[in-house]
Amino acid sequence: MRIGQCEFRRFPRPSSFSSFILLVFMRIAQIAPLAESVPPKLYGGTERVVAWLVDELVELGHAVTLFASGDSRTRGRLHPVWPHALRLGRQRTDPMAATALLLEAISKRAKDFDVIHAHIDWLHLPLLRRLGVPHLTTMHGRIDLPGLPDVIREFPEASFVSISDNQRLPLPDANWCGTVQHGLPTNLFRPSYGKGSYLAFLGRLTAEKGPEKAIRIARAARMPLRNAAKIPRAETAYFKKHLEPLIDGEDVRLIGEVNDETKQGFLAQAAALLFPIDWPEPFGLVMIEAMACGTPVIGYRSGSVPEVIDDGVTGFIVESEEEAVDAVNKLARLDRRKVRERFEERFSAHRMARAYESHYRQLIDGSIERLTPTLGALGDPQGHGCPISATLRCE
Repeated sequence: MRIGQCEFRRFPRPSSFSSFILLVFMRIAQIAPLAESVPPKLYGGTERVVAWLVDELVELGHAVTLFASGDSRTRGRLHPVWPHALRLGRQRTDPMAATALLLEAISKRAKDFDVIHAHIDWLHLPLLRRLGVPHLTTMHGRIDLPGLPDVIREFPEASFVSISDNQRLPLPDANWCGTVQHGLPTNLFRPSYGKGSYLAFLGRLTAEKGPEKAIRIARAARMPLRNAAKIPRAETAYFKKHLEPLIDGEDVRLIGEVNDETKQGFLAQAAALLFPIDWPEPFGLVMIEAMACGTPVIGYRSGSVPEVIDDGVTGFIVESEEEAVDAVNKLARLDRRKVRERFEERFSAHRMARAYESHYRQLIDGSIERLTPTLGALGDPQGHGCPISATLRCE
């Protein structure tokens, strides 16, 4: 059935009493990746967002079951699918074996839920199509890859949520039902309002994340650079050839992966976070983590960056190394208190959960409408209200 431009599958409409109950209470399944625990011990943006979402939905009064690795921690009910997260496990595990058990667990319990929310890309679509339970998929990664248009054509009824409006552009024909930007608990990081003593880089040490650019920018600005970064196994050769020779242990330091506790000090004591990406970043969680610490962000105009950074308020949007160096020299113009205030306005976990709550209810009721982003809104770096395709009204 079609409402407006949004295709959805018609599920049985709840009775009036059930509809009343759904106004205040839903049984929600959250399907997390198994690569990391929820929340992750070190690196893992998707798993962090899932953890915050589950906890906030529980706070809102919903019964939430998290399908994840057994070493996860949650305020909801944990359904442990595999004993430990796959990436940091002592024994190498076939990820397909673990995924098969994840899908089987969902299959057995699907009827226990009013809605199922998946965070595992495309793997669940054939199964959930056949189970007859309303379901929603958040895409956490890049979607400009070969083969994905074929998936969209095969599952035209599947409902998707993007994490930025820019993310959805490669697949305009997907059944996009909204954009919900990430949010995190406002008490997770303590802001610091000092000017900071170094530039920070946090993320994977891959070429697309721009670590070489970050080093050049810091050196040109005559600022020390601290890298809190993960070295993926597949990128070891890149690190050895291109980055290791540039890390001198003084002006440029590599401190390794950080957890939430050590990340607090790392970001709060930085003058700015450098985000010189060279790929269509779907969201960039580290940007709002920095803002939560009161730390401004200097990011390249690519992917979601113009939607996340309020240029001249929470940081600067640049298009070259020269502009980035100039932005470093203008950091004193920014008020770190306003950086924190804007974070609280736009990127709290509560706001994220409320947006998803609205999507769940509309999906159950069969009333999701599709909203298409406009070029003007996509290019507006000052548009710090609700995402243009969000269901909730700005408050």
